[in-house]
Amino acid sequence: MTVGREQREKREDALTAKRKGEHIRICLEERVEGEGVTTGFEKYRFVHNALPELDFESIRTETRFLDKPLRVPLLVSSMTGGTAAAASINRRLAEAAEARGWAIALGSMRAAIEREELAATFRVRKEAPNAPIIANLGAVQLNCGYGADECRRAVELAEADALVLHLNGMQELFQPEGDMNFGGLLRRIAEVCRTAGVPVGVKEVGFGFDADTAAALHEAGVAFLDVAGAGGTSWIQVEKFRSTDGLRRKAAEAFADWGLPTSDCVKEVRDRLPDAYIIASGGLHDGVEAAKAIALGADLAGFGRTLLRNAASSDGTEPLEEQFERIEFELRATMFGIGASTIEQLRTTNRLRRLPT
Repeated sequence: MTVGREQREKREDALTAKRKGEHIRICLEERVEGEGVTTGFEKYRFVHNALPELDFESIRTETRFLDKPLRVPLLVSSMTGGTAAAASINRRLAEAAEARGWAIALGSMRAAIEREELAATFRVRKEAPNAPIIANLGAVQLNCGYGADECRRAVELAEADALVLHLNGMQELFQPEGDMNFGGLLRRIAEVCRTAGVPVGVKEVGFGFDADTAAALHEAGVAFLDVAGAGGTSWIQVEKFRSTDGLRRKAAEAFADWGLPTSDCVKEVRDRLPDAYIIASGGLHDGVEAAKAIALGADLAGFGRTLLRNAASSDGTEPLEEQFERIEFELRATMFGIGASTIEQLRTTNRLRRLPT
């Protein structure tokens, strides 16, 4: 390896670490929620059942994902990796997911593909030997030289059960280092689905899927769809805080309400694709919202930045596990309140009503 190449790679590593660190800091310290857009879950109410005819202790929340059992239909959504701080966050999330029976998705693993020594920041199988683990790469990298080999490598490095390709066009557009060539990606995604050798899903990063996009991806062979709708973190706003480009910083304000509400995404995609495996993430905060997402058509409900503060805390995993336990209790309490004894009964309930506008 030449000195010039070594220096270039060190600079790239430093920039990656800086970007990942900035993302964590900004998500913890700045106002990065979309403005003028919500998840839409507040527009729905469950109809209370005063006579549920079931014992709370008999409620069953078990399900399966990636051919593995879950105690609850809940997922730690993709967040971070690539730095020492991110490694600690991922380990805490994995430990909590294992202890509580959740699935876990990792942050973008591009850094680990390019610099394998960073793979340790994503390697959480030791902390979560039984949990379904999802590796993660940006779909746009398929237009930057990546293919099935790099996708398989990400799965191998993380000892993962599946891969998710994230679609983050608007984030890349506002990101100082963004890759903005999203042309022809559907064909490349379909090729990865055929050749990767593991289940491949696709997710947005907080702006959501409409039914037409979801149907095209489903037809391309994706194993699951994470709608990751609007109402939570806006990555346009996150990148605004990183940008030194005055034009983009000002333009970001015009996109504060960009995206499709998570609840609308779930319902629209499920109506179009009755057999698809759907994950609902994007702005979920509690188990009641998770129950609404499942009643609207989701198979799993994902939590991201809601978990980040406790995951980044220096107080160990106890606060995080308590948060997991609270979300689970809220889910079970909702099921008790409507008389649903299983996740399937929650999924098919007629007790979720949209409030009149």
